[in-house]
Amino acid sequence: MTDDTPQSVAPRTREVDEPEMDGHVSKKPRLGDTIEDILAAAAARDEMEKLAAAAQRDVEPPVVDTVESSLTGGPVSVPDIEDTTMGDSVMIQLHDQEQRKPKSTRKKRRRVAPLPEACSPADVLQQEIRALIGGEEVDAVTKAGKAFEAPYTSGDEVVVTIDSIGSGVWWRSQTVDGIHEMLQLRVVTGSGLAKVPKDKGPWVIVVPFALPGETVRVKVGWPERMYSNARVLEMLVPNTSMRDDSLVQCKYFGKCAGCQYQMLSSETQLDLKRDVVVKAYKTYSNLPESSIPVVDGTVESPLLYGYRTKFTPHFGSASQTTRRAGPHPEGTHPPWLKIGFNEVNTSHAMDIEDCPIAMDTLNEKYGEDRKHIIKNILSYKKGVSLNYRDSLDTTFDAEAMMTPPIDRLSEAFTKHIVISDQKSYAREMVGDFMFEYVSGGFFQNNNSIMPLMIDHVRQLVQQSGVDHPTHLVDTYCGSGLFGISLHEPFQVVAGIELSSEAIQAAKRNAALNRIPSSKISFLAGDAQNIFSTVGDFPPSQTVVVIDPPRKGCDEMFLEQLLRFRAKTVVYARDVGTIVGRTEGDGEGRRYRVESLRGFDLFPQTAHVESVALLRLY
Repeated sequence: MTDDTPQSVAPRTREVDEPEMDGHVSKKPRLGDTIEDILAAAAARDEMEKLAAAAQRDVEPPVVDTVESSLTGGPVSVPDIEDTTMGDSVMIQLHDQEQRKPKSTRKKRRRVAPLPEACSPADVLQQEIRALIGGEEVDAVTKAGKAFEAPYTSGDEVVVTIDSIGSGVWWRSQTVDGIHEMLQLRVVTGSGLAKVPKDKGPWVIVVPFALPGETVRVKVGWPERMYSNARVLEMLVPNTSMRDDSLVQCKYFGKCAGCQYQMLSSETQLDLKRDVVVKAYKTYSNLPESSIPVVDGTVESPLLYGYRTKFTPHFGSASQTTRRAGPHPEGTHPPWLKIGFNEVNTSHAMDIEDCPIAMDTLNEKYGEDRKHIIKNILSYKKGVSLNYRDSLDTTFDAEAMMTPPIDRLSEAFTKHIVISDQKSYAREMVGDFMFEYVSGGFFQNNNSIMPLMIDHVRQLVQQSGVDHPTHLVDTYCGSGLFGISLHEPFQVVAGIELSSEAIQAAKRNAALNRIPSSKISFLAGDAQNIFSTVGDFPPSQTVVVIDPPRKGCDEMFLEQLLRFRAKTVVYARDVGTIVGRTEGDGEGRRYRVESLRGFDLFPQTAHVESVALLRLY
């Protein structure tokens, strides 16, 4: 075929009949179809795309001319064509669909995130931003729709001075390589908060590992609501009264998202954590200062390192490109493989060989498993979240171990193993009591401080001048930690839990610790009426212990708790709500906070747990 031969260039077609956007089927040109038929079919498709595009733009569809098609038997639009002279011939050229598709002039709008849920970690940060730059300023910017308009772009390098230290943290649910888990993507727990200069407007820069009074050069990252994350490039003026970098015991500190406070003395960490409890009650309790007792000093953990009885490193699987390249040379670590924990301010894992806040047993097992993972990484089709839980050796008979006389120095009580199967049972001693529970389930991760916390609760209940109650209710009881540990001075103890699996573990633990069923029982309560299981308990002689999940007690639980109205409530995160809702009630029906104290369950991090005592008056 020569250049002067007449040509008909047909539009691009599908290889098989496929549904169009509206569900119709596009016909493949067949032998014998004329150029008019092909043009008409192309025009039909083109018209449907025009109509769809017009509908998306919310404008009237364009007016087009129509012709009859021998393929469809109906009117179709005529596409634009242009005549191009090639010698004595005319070539009809159809514009490519991409060229013809109308371009929208509408500006893409950023999807604005809703306000964070009240009392959530993200809301904690927002409240701290309001305190730093002013609530009226924040409200004005938000009302103007500019809460996400940062004065800096990602990648800018600026110098800031830290004004305060934050106590909020952002958690986000994400699926990574098929694993659905809560990943700490954006860490602001214990991070420094810096106001930007006034000429930049009301805005905050969040800087991990920076302390109040420090001046740092940072690289600005992505913007969020009223703040931008950043990372330190250079420490210009350190806070030498707080910072002591010689205390750091982890080579990953400053990059790993796990710890925030290793450069601080234990005393400084405890003071900061007391401040977190003070701010929490000031911000969220809605109580006048006169109704909030002085917060006692934070109780220090006996172990500052090597205390975690559980940790969960993770890693991703190989990409298809990596798989096609074949195995890495034996004995070497592929550079793309990161087994460990998330890097600060990212969703990316960083490679971590050991964790100094975890128990030695966990690090030893983790080190062995790392070698296996590296060697066999291409056999993993998806990413994996590892689960390591320290445990007493479960091959020993638990009932025999707890049969008097009990030899706490025997191998059964001193030999530790690691449970890596989330469905298997782990075993540990808390004070004088033994507990077995599902490894992947919830149990406090710092065994060294739990006896101190339980003793504190016991002392609160037994305060002088107060008649000792006769009944104990352990809500959110899990495997029975508080109910079993506190049972001795009470006549009757009941544990309530929604999980039937946890109830079975709690019943077994009561039997292991030789507590008769006539004294202690564990019942699976209905969320709709959880206190119905203890309806015969006298409220005036009852203590309710609440150890809720991280998000706290839900509304349904609080309503039932207030209807039951036990004389004493211990360890409730929602004490402000409880006290506030009873303020207008009569004498003997109002709750007041009598004691507040924090416990450092997680040294080297910014996290703190608080214990509160409420009584009716």
